[in-house]
Amino acid sequence: MKIRNRHLLAAAGWAGTRAARLLFRTLRFEYRPLGSPGNPAALPPGARRIYCIWHEDLLLPTLYFGRPDIAVLVSKHADGRLLGSLIKSLGMGMVEGSTNRGGVEAVRKLVGDDAPWRHLAVTPDGPRGPRRVVQPGIVYVASRTGMEIIPVGVGYRRPWRAKSWDRFAVPRPFSVARAVTADPVAVPAGVKAADLEPYRLRVQAEMDRLNALAEAWADTGHFPQADPPPLRLAG
Repeated sequence: MKIRNRHLLAAAGWAGTRAARLLFRTLRFEYRPLGSPGNPAALPPGARRIYCIWHEDLLLPTLYFGRPDIAVLVSKHADGRLLGSLIKSLGMGMVEGSTNRGGVEAVRKLVGDDAPWRHLAVTPDGPRGPRRVVQPGIVYVASRTGMEIIPVGVGYRRPWRAKSWDRFAVPRPFSVARAVTADPVAVPAGVKAADLEPYRLRVQAEMDRLNALAEAWADTGHFPQADPPPLRLAG
């Protein structure tokens, strides 16, 4: 059932936040940056980043990395608004739209002089999939804002999964959770739509690599030998 009443959405966000925080406290969680720091708290002043997270894995990074200077790009669908109520209850910002729909408006909100956020979190395969396929919108947003993209890999040991298009993951209490980030992907300013594909493929490759590492780390308890990162694209 879709929740559309704003008071019910706020109540659902409040309850969901409390439950998520309680769950997070039980997890055996570790985070490892590969390369430069990915945690927004460790970034130098003035740095602005786009955190790239699969739709199914958004819960853990928002709980761990969430800060008031991060906004999450949330779809205008009813289920997106429910997620948005959770994001707001966590103390983060929310921008309605997606990299496919409402993206231009979202970019304008981000680059405006009165924008209160330094960073953006995007689910590049949302809001409707295909699952784990990066759409070009995140590259477009990076090009128009000058913000570099930080790919984020997440892994759980035997999580619960929803019967949804993204198989949304919820870690089991007292289980293992792992997160990995890599060096940011830079996209030159003003890249034309026809020239986005090489950068989209770079982000896709990094997301595939990092999620494979995080999932293997969670499953085995040992961090696997990381493959060398792809060469940085010129431009």
